[in-house]
Amino acid sequence: MKEVASSKTATRVGVFAALAAALCCITPVLALLAGISGAASAFFWLEPARPFLIVFAIASLGYAWYSSLRTKYSTTCDPGGTCKVEKKSFLASRAFLVIVTVAAIALMAFPYYAHIFYPKPEKQNIVVVESNNVQSASFTIEGMSCKACETEVNNELYKVKGVIDAQTFYDKGISIVKFDKSKATIDQLKTAIDATGYKVTDYKLVN
Repeated sequence: MKEVASSKTATRVGVFAALAAALCCITPVLALLAGISGAASAFFWLEPARPFLIVFAIASLGYAWYSSLRTKYSTTCDPGGTCKVEKKSFLASRAFLVIVTVAAIALMAFPYYAHIFYPKPEKQNIVVVESNNVQSASFTIEGMSCKACETEVNNELYKVKGVIDAQTFYDKGISIVKFDKSKATIDQLKTAIDATGYKVTDYKLVN
């Protein structure tokens, strides 16, 4: 019974670790779909721990599978020495473990297929009167952890009147914005990025 209990615990821990590993990327997608910009960065602090959480999830589920393959039935004995064999409940069964394992893999792999959930950024129809008004700026952004973060930042930037193009790169931690400086200011662009919950730490004008 102790082995069955420890297997259940390992299964729960494995799923929890897989969910924690995916939260930093799931949250921006949910924020995008719900239109709640400020929630996008809620779990970005988990990103550095993601590799360790994945290893922990795999190890926990590995132990659960080891325990499951070792014993098919659980045995209980009364004080008189009489023992009876009990079939495992569904929550302790291999079928349930298969479901949990597939769910955990889906969670851990989420960053690689999350893009299918991203809505396309809506660009404004902008007419630039004078080419001299076109300016580009590169913003250094703290907290982005996946592709969904890029889309969230771009969506907010395109809401600013005068933004012509926005290209955000989470792996580099930057966003390059082309805008009409007669209609948009650096402060407005910075405020738009900060509205996502990520933080602009620096910027520079680009020729």
